[in-house]
Amino acid sequence: MPDATDPARLRREYQQTGLRRSDLTPDPLDLWRRWLADAEHAGLAEANAMVVATVDADGRPSVRTVLCKRADERGFAFFTNYDSRKGRAIAAQPAVALLFAWHPLSRQVIVNGVATRLSRAESEAYFATRPRGAQISATASEQSRPVADRAALEARVADVGAAYDGKDVPCPPGWGGYVVRPDTVEFWQGRNDRLHDRLRYTSTQSGWQVERLSP
Repeated sequence: MPDATDPARLRREYQQTGLRRSDLTPDPLDLWRRWLADAEHAGLAEANAMVVATVDADGRPSVRTVLCKRADERGFAFFTNYDSRKGRAIAAQPAVALLFAWHPLSRQVIVNGVATRLSRAESEAYFATRPRGAQISATASEQSRPVADRAALEARVADVGAAYDGKDVPCPPGWGGYVVRPDTVEFWQGRNDRLHDRLRYTSTQSGWQVERLSP
């Protein structure tokens, strides 16, 4: 009898249709936007979620999921506490990798690039659009640092809420955005028999170059 806890038993076939060069756009951002729209239309929760992989000063990798809040000609942006684990890692090594995983569509987008801080004005402008509860949480949380228990965390949130009762919550000085300028952007489309389509854009001085990778 098969072991129901064995992950190797989990197998499904992917798409019959794939990704052709004729499907590509000159700029990978345009194709990424098209795939993001497809994910939204398919009803995927948090379609803008992306995994951010970093390496710290000691060479130890770490990953986490964040929300992509902006994508333009500069790259892909997200916001966080600069003193969080990822913030400290980026300060030591700004090369990062991003992964957008849209499993129900058998699609992935993998980005490799360099993270830099957004301007203070951009971070403050975005912070002002956040729900008040999220603003208070960002102010109260010493992200990635140990906390005694949930009660201590909630007490800190209550203190910050009381301090700004009836007032706007300012963007904390240690909180803000990063933009990841891509060096490569790979579009992965799952195909039957694991013969997947992988097309990778690489940034060059003359523009984007595309190559197909073996699955």
